Amino acid sequence: MGTLPHAFSLFALILLLTSGTAADQITKTQAIFNGSTGIGAIVDTSSRIGKEEIVAMEVAKEDFYGFGNLTFLLINDSQKDTIHAALEAKDLIDTRQVQAIIGPQTWEEVSLVAEIARETQVPILSFADTAPEWAPERWPSLLQASPDKRAQMKAIAAIVQSWNWHQVIVIYEDTDSSARGVIPHLHDALREVNSEVSQFVAFSPFNSSDSMSKELENIKSKQYCRVFVVHLSFKLAVRLFEMANKMEMMKRDYVWITTDPFTSLVHSINASVISSMKGILGVRSYFPKMGPHFVNFNQRFRTRFRRKYPREERNEPGIYAVQAYDAMRTIALGLNKTGSKRGGKELLENILDADFHGLSGKVKFKNQNVAAAEIFEIVNVIGTGYNELGYWSNGLGFSENIHENSSYNSASMIDLEQVHWPGGPRYTPRGWTALTSAKLFRIGVASLSGYEEYVKVESDDRLGTNFSGFANEVFKATTASMPFCPQYEFQYFNGSYNELLEQLHLKNFDAVVGDVEIVASRHQYAEFTYPYTETGLVLIVPVRSSSKAWSFIKPFTATMWVLISVITVYNGFVVWWIERKHCDELQGSIPNQIGIMIWLSFNTLFSLNGPKLHSNLSRMSGVVWLFVALIIIQTYTANLSSMLTVQRLEPTIPSVEELLNSNAMVGTGTYMERYLAEVLKFKNQNMQHFQSAESYVKGFEDKKISAAFLGTPSAKIFLAKYCNSFIQIGPTYKIGGFGFVRSRAHIYSPFPFINNFPEITIANLHSYGPNQNMHIYRISSCKICIRARGFLLTL
Repeated sequence: MGTLPHAFSLFALILLLTSGTAADQITKTQAIFNGSTGIGAIVDTSSRIGKEEIVAMEVAKEDFYGFGNLTFLLINDSQKDTIHAALEAKDLIDTRQVQAIIGPQTWEEVSLVAEIARETQVPILSFADTAPEWAPERWPSLLQASPDKRAQMKAIAAIVQSWNWHQVIVIYEDTDSSARGVIPHLHDALREVNSEVSQFVAFSPFNSSDSMSKELENIKSKQYCRVFVVHLSFKLAVRLFEMANKMEMMKRDYVWITTDPFTSLVHSINASVISSMKGILGVRSYFPKMGPHFVNFNQRFRTRFRRKYPREERNEPGIYAVQAYDAMRTIALGLNKTGSKRGGKELLENILDADFHGLSGKVKFKNQNVAAAEIFEIVNVIGTGYNELGYWSNGLGFSENIHENSSYNSASMIDLEQVHWPGGPRYTPRGWTALTSAKLFRIGVASLSGYEEYVKVESDDRLGTNFSGFANEVFKATTASMPFCPQYEFQYFNGSYNELLEQLHLKNFDAVVGDVEIVASRHQYAEFTYPYTETGLVLIVPVRSSSKAWSFIKPFTATMWVLISVITVYNGFVVWWIERKHCDELQGSIPNQIGIMIWLSFNTLFSLNGPKLHSNLSRMSGVVWLFVALIIIQTYTANLSSMLTVQRLEPTIPSVEELLNSNAMVGTGTYMERYLAEVLKFKNQNMQHFQSAESYVKGFEDKKISAAFLGTPSAKIFLAKYCNSFIQIGPTYKIGGFGFVRSRAHIYSPFPFINNFPEITIANLHSYGPNQNMHIYRISSCKICIRARGFLLTL
C-alpha cells in the first residue's frame, strides 16, 4: 500500500505537464468569476446518478444562494473517464477558482482529483462507495460525503441467514475499489452467520455478451449454489440480469440479492426492462421520505427533472439526489461560516464541523468521513415495479417500519411483507439445486459390521443390494436437512472398517457410513462427524443367578431371623410366666411346660387368643407383640414377592479392578486395544479381538474370555439381546462414539456437500427427537432376550 500514493503523485505530475496547454486554450474562452464564490461538481452527465445529482444541486443552489457570497455552480462532465475527470478538476480549481468540488462517483476518479487539489487544499466531497484508510492522511482535503456502506454487507448476510442459506456466489465489478472496499467485508459478514462464498465471479464493463453468457453457463452447470449476491454498477447489473433472464436463471430455485449501486436506482428502471427482473431482492440506503423539507424538495426536483430530462420515464429522486443536495448544503453552511475568508483550510475546517439532519439523514464528519449508514431498506422487484418490504437496522435487525416503538427481529424477515421470489411468491428457494451432470457421491458401507441393528446389507439378484439399519437412517435424515444434498449412492465393501478407511484414504470412496468408532488412530486416514450416538466404553460380564430352593429365607438376613426368633420365644415365655398360675394346662412336668411355652410363642404370631388369657398383663403383652408380628409378616411377604417376581442377576466379576487382578482374558474390538492398554492398564496378551455380538457370546461359551469391553451403543444392543445372560458393571469410560467419515483428501473439495460433511448438525437430532426415536425403536426391536447357554450359574 505504501507505493500507491507515490504512484498517484507521479501520474498527476505527468497529467498536469501534458494537459497544461489544452487547459490554457479552454480558459481563454471562459470568464473569471472575480469577487464571486462558486462550487464545482464533476459528474457523469449521461448516467442516471449524474442526472439526479445535477438536478439536486441546482435545487440546492436556489435554496442556498448568497450563503457566504455563493453565486454560481459549475458542473463539469467526467465522461466516464478517469483522466478527463482529473482535467475537469484542474479547470475548476485553477481557472474557475471554485471553493470546493463535489464528486466524482468512482474511487479511481476521486483519487486523481484529490491529488490535483492537494496543494490548494480545495475541499473534495467524494461520492465513492468507500475510501482507503490511508486516504485522509494522504489527502487532508478529501472528505467522504456518502456514508460508508460496509454495514450494508451485514444486512446482506442477515438476509442470507434469515432463509438458512449456507452458500452464496458473489458477482462483483472488476475494479480495485470494489474488491478492496466491499468484498472483504461481505465475506466476513457471511462467515459470521455460518455462510460461505462458494465462488467469486468478476465482471467488467468491457465484458462482451458472449463472455458473460459463458461465465453464467459455467455457474449454472457446475455450481450447486443458486444464491447470488450482485455488487455491480447499475448499467452492468442491468446487462447481467437481461442475460440471466435469457438463460432462464431468473426462474424458480434462483435467488438474486443486489447491493446499493443497483438497488438505489431500481426506481428509475423502465417498465419494459424491470419486467425481466422479477423476484430480485435488494438492499439500499435508507433516507426519510416524510417531513415538509423533503416534500418540498421532492416536488421541485420532479418538476425540474421532468423538464430537463423528458426522455426519462420516472422522475422520483433517490439516495444520490439527496446526498448531492446535502453536500451542497454542507459547503454552503461552511462558506457562510467562513465569511470573507475564501476557501482553503478555513473552509475545510468549517465543513468538518457540520452537524445537521439533512435529506439523507445525519450529516456529521468523523475522520473526514460522514457518519456511516445504519439503516437499510429491503426492496423486492415485482411485476413492472418494486415493493418496499421493510428495513434492517445495524445492531437491531429487521423491522416493518422505522419508528421509536418499532419491533425488531434480529434473525428473520418473517415480520416483513411477503417476498415474491423468482418462480412465485409462496415458494421459498432452498438455495441450491441438484446437478444432473454431477457424479454420484460414493458412500462406503462395510459388510463386517458388528450389529445388523446399525448396519445391515442384504443382496438380492432381483432387487439388488439393500442398505438399512440405524446408521443409514440417521445419515439419510441428516443429509435431508442439509442445505446442500446432492445425489449419492451406498456402495458395498467386503471388509472391516479399518480396511474401508484405507480405501477412503485412497479416494475410492467419498464417505463412510456405519457404526464406525471415533478413535485417534483413525484420524490419519479420515475426518469424523460429530457422534450420532452416545459416547463411552463399558464392561460386560456374564451373570450368575442364585438357586430358588432356599429363596423363602432370602427376604431377611440371618441376623434378622435370629432376632425375630429370640423375640418370639421371649414373648411366649412372658405369656407363660403370667398365665401359669391361672391355668392348670400350663403346669405339669418341665418338658410339658417347655412345649407349651414354645407353642405359645408361635401361636401369638397369628392370633391374640384373648378369651384364653386370664391376666390383663398377658393380654397387653399379646397385643403389642401381635402389632409387631403384623409388620414383620407384611415386610416379609413384600420382599419375597419382589424376589420371586424380578430375578436378581449377579455379575461373575464385580469390578474392573478384580478383572485386572485376576489376569483374566477380555474381549475387545480392534480399535479399543490401545485405550485398554494405555489407560486401563490391561496387558496385550490378555486381550482377544471379536467382531460381532455372536462372536462375543461364542467366546464366553467356550471359556475364552471372562468379560468384554463394548462401546455404549453396541452394549445397548448386546444387552437387549442377551438381557438374562450378561450385565454391565463399573463406570462408563468416555471415548468417541459412532460417527460418519470422510477422507482428509476432500478437505478442500469444491463440492459443498463434502465440505459441510464434518459439520453436520447431528447433535440437533438428539434434542428434537428423530435420532432418539430411531434408536429406541432399533433397541426395542431386538429385545427378545435370548438366553446364552451356560451363563445362569447356580450357587
